[in-house]
Amino acid sequence: MTINWRRGLLGMGAALLSVLPTVANADNPDLIFKKTTVWKFLSPDSKIGTYGLDDPEVEGVACHFSVPEVGGWKGWLGLAEELSQASLSCRQYGPIKFKRKLEQGEEMFSQRRSFFFKRMQIVRGCDAKRNMLVYLVYTDKLIEGSPENSTSNVSIAPWGNDVPVKCSEWITD
Repeated sequence: MTINWRRGLLGMGAALLSVLPTVANADNPDLIFKKTTVWKFLSPDSKIGTYGLDDPEVEGVACHFSVPEVGGWKGWLGLAEELSQASLSCRQYGPIKFKRKLEQGEEMFSQRRSFFFKRMQIVRGCDAKRNMLVYLVYTDKLIEGSPENSTSNVSIAPWGNDVPVKCSEWITD
């Protein structure tokens, strides 16, 4: 009986470790900095984290986003449901080159914001009339999403001697 209990406990521990945040890899955003918003005496503080990432399908565009991160022991273990708020800013930092044809509103980045059902997404689209890329960050939840969101746009401008591309040729409905 004791052996089965230990196996069950080990299985639960392995399952918990599989959903906790993983060590940074190429798909994870770069941490720029964090600022404490709520100080906690014996557990990790609540913070606002600011992160940067390059658009994986559009060379020359980088986005930065800020999100609240719940402190305490639940936050440290990845068991707390994070808030739905996020702020987003995207800019051109080099010549813009599309790696492939994209769909309007296609996901650029996604991150888990709770143990099971909530995730933050950054999606991109094309404002063909103004030749601008438009990025939207929002949080969805299995049962009930959040209307809180933030947008940012990137004017596709010439870079050096390059002629600017038309986003409408690369992003379709």
